[in-house]
Amino acid sequence: MALRSVRTPVLEIYYYEYGPETGWPVVLSHGFPYDPHAYNEVAPHLAQEGARVLVPYLRGFGPTRYLSSSTMRSGQQAALGSDLIALLDALGIQKAILAGFDWGGLASCVATALWPERVVGLVSYAGYDIYNREGQKQAFDPKLESVMWYQHLFQSERGRLCLAANRRELCRLLWKQWSPTWSWDDGLFDRTASSFDNPDFVDVVIHCYRHCLDMEEGDQSLEDLEKILAGKPKICVPAITLDGTQDPLKPGGSAAHGGMFAARHERRVFDVGHAFPMEAPDAFAAAVLDVYHWHLQAGNDGY
Repeated sequence: MALRSVRTPVLEIYYYEYGPETGWPVVLSHGFPYDPHAYNEVAPHLAQEGARVLVPYLRGFGPTRYLSSSTMRSGQQAALGSDLIALLDALGIQKAILAGFDWGGLASCVATALWPERVVGLVSYAGYDIYNREGQKQAFDPKLESVMWYQHLFQSERGRLCLAANRRELCRLLWKQWSPTWSWDDGLFDRTASSFDNPDFVDVVIHCYRHCLDMEEGDQSLEDLEKILAGKPKICVPAITLDGTQDPLKPGGSAAHGGMFAARHERRVFDVGHAFPMEAPDAFAAAVLDVYHWHLQAGNDGY
């Protein structure tokens, strides 16, 4: 494992790389409030199977930095998906398997939907995550709204101040609420929480949740992509979606998402919570390997 960095048009992205440089590329993307440590067990497993595994710090996390102080600190879906393609471009990788959970699942879905020619296959924890801002204006079941308290909090300046002043305490609380049956150690959380000290963390997180709830506008340079995403484009590459029955954020998981996948698709359900790659690393790695094997079985030789 090596920590490396590469410059894209917007960011200097730091990422961990596992496995041979000549291996079949996989990008594993984390979410909020997590970081690349979420894949500490998944990435080595894939590398042993011949994969070149890239695990980036998303914008606003860890050492990843914006190149310009004038760039909008956007956390919107088009920005997250574009970053993955920019990472591939910067590394000269034409195609890769994309896999992720939470923001990382959203980013992987977005990149796959907008640039399917760059994606061999997709693994997404909790299914088709692309959002339509108009649709987000509709109320959910009160039980789910209560679990989404942090999103409601972040709509106010009080919420911004709360996250800025109490980022570790708030994120630790989310870990506990979202993964009620997972016993994690303080060392793992502390290593992850250092990523929240990124100077852009608060701005990116706040914008993400204000944009998706249609309470704040996005980066104008990404508006054309957002218009495409608002139409909920289908996923046209082979995909495996993963669900956790203990995740209070995803009641029902991806059970109703089948129609959004136009190519081979398989749904797998496990008795875990939201932090899927940490709670069930073998299952996550197996899904990535199966997508790769589907690619080979279809008569493709590598990428």
